[in-house]
Amino acid sequence: MTDEVADAATPAPPPPSDDVAPAEIVRFHGVSKVFGTGPAAKVAVADVSFVVHDLAGMGELIAIVGPSGCGKSTLLRILAGLPPHFPPTSGAVTVFGKPVTGPGADRGVVDQKYSLLPHLTVLDNVSFGLMLRGVSKADRHAQAKGWIQRIGLEGSERKYPGELSGGMQQRVAIAATLILCPRIILMDEPFGALDPKIRLHMQELLVQLWREQQATVFFVTHSVEEALYLGDRVYRMSARPGRLVEQVEAPRPDEPPEVMRKRPWFVEMTHDLLQRLEEDLPNGSSRDSPAPALEG
Repeated sequence: MTDEVADAATPAPPPPSDDVAPAEIVRFHGVSKVFGTGPAAKVAVADVSFVVHDLAGMGELIAIVGPSGCGKSTLLRILAGLPPHFPPTSGAVTVFGKPVTGPGADRGVVDQKYSLLPHLTVLDNVSFGLMLRGVSKADRHAQAKGWIQRIGLEGSERKYPGELSGGMQQRVAIAATLILCPRIILMDEPFGALDPKIRLHMQELLVQLWREQQATVFFVTHSVEEALYLGDRVYRMSARPGRLVEQVEAPRPDEPPEVMRKRPWFVEMTHDLLQRLEEDLPNGSSRDSPAPALEG
């Protein structure tokens, strides 16, 4: 970048390729969502703006934390194109530069409810999306068996969801999403119902699968430790109305969560972020000013 004005007769040279910004994968611009009308209207999120770029060959994981009722899930479901949260009351949401008009194959959703079909086996649940795409039975089952092996459930192909533990069901739900290779993965408290030991194991498994998939992940959680372990960036939201007030950058996990969370720097980051969450005022306002549009 230079302050000198180029000669009007001489076209400015193109910027070096290293300076070219990566393409946008997701943009929220002034997004608000209000449920209801009149005195009963409830503002779920207000004037949320951020940009996430498409990082080729690596992807990125955005963790979203905040108090209950701050609109974390609302943001995720607006991005997924799922009513009644979608469409937003005001503002714009784009994916790869195009307006979101509803659900799409470029976005996969994993939530706390596992989203499994109880009458289908593990094999058929994992391969269900491929069946809807018209993939032959032999091909989709071959791919599904590979994913079942990757999530550590070999031998459970013929079992039904009701025969599996919560952690096993969540692994099946993750495999059923990732087998479709979505560019964006939306995860809404996926490990919230699991016991602490299984939750740590699932965090480690997610990191492994995410690195292989190289997708962009949005991960909603109430756990600050989980957000800081998983997230390249952590978005902190303030409640009533839900506003995006802070972005925290975190190192990529390079060791198991039970080890990393004992590191002094991790303990300090967790303490600092928890303190800021607790400093949100009871009336729903925050001591932080609303953040500008976040670029990443």
